[in-house]
Amino acid sequence: MPNRTVFFISDGTGITAETFGNAILAQFETKSHHVRLPFVDSVDKAHQAVRQINHAGLVDGNRPIVFTTLVNMEVLKVITDGCLGLLLDMFGTFVHPLETELKLKSNHRIGRFSDASKSKEYQSRIEAINFSLAHDDGQSHRDLAHSDVILVGVSRSGKTPTSLYLAMQYGLKASNYPLIPEDFERRHLPPALKAHQNKLFGLTIQPERLSEIRNERRPNSKYASLANCRMEVSEAEAMMRRSGIRWLSTTTKSIEEIATTILQEIRPERLAY
Repeated sequence: MPNRTVFFISDGTGITAETFGNAILAQFETKSHHVRLPFVDSVDKAHQAVRQINHAGLVDGNRPIVFTTLVNMEVLKVITDGCLGLLLDMFGTFVHPLETELKLKSNHRIGRFSDASKSKEYQSRIEAINFSLAHDDGQSHRDLAHSDVILVGVSRSGKTPTSLYLAMQYGLKASNYPLIPEDFERRHLPPALKAHQNKLFGLTIQPERLSEIRNERRPNSKYASLANCRMEVSEAEAMMRRSGIRWLSTTTKSIEEIATTILQEIRPERLAY
């Protein structure tokens, strides 16, 4: 798909349009130029968007692809009538059939974050993010009992990004705790974690990949050496097996895949299944 521009248009943040659009585009072996147009919430902005889309088509020599989650029908009509690209209206595709099926009218609310200040769920996510930051890399033993999940593993195995993703996406209070040389010498989990066995989930990683990651941070150090990485990974996995901790390798998995696996295993009470 050479010289093809993809637009994501929304009268809100555009996160839904971009997430859904990228999921669809991932089915095709192609690269394209992405343009985000959030907060298109007036007719004037819609006309500006149409001009930008059509200009991209002229420059590329190919029709742009336009993913939209526009709720305002007046704004959407401007895009629909004037846009020369392939328009994929996600709300029109899914909301209208649901209105018919449910015999209910959608509230046509703009964006999931439009009333965030009044949302209990949003405030819970902010609280979870703060909690996860405070409990990153074993910084604090306080309130571990309030964790929804506690990630354990060697340094640079993916604990921090996974913790923050769980907090931001699901509002979970995720702590993470690094296994260090003293733990390997003792050959058992840090004492602070023993009371929370049911909340523990382990992350491991191939030693070769771990060495690459650590060398980016501390090149040519013992910390990053392949021999040390092999030792730490081997000891950490043995410790997890002895302790009966559920664990997975992050080597080839995305943060989303890791988080989904953790949720399936831990099944925090605050989430509905």
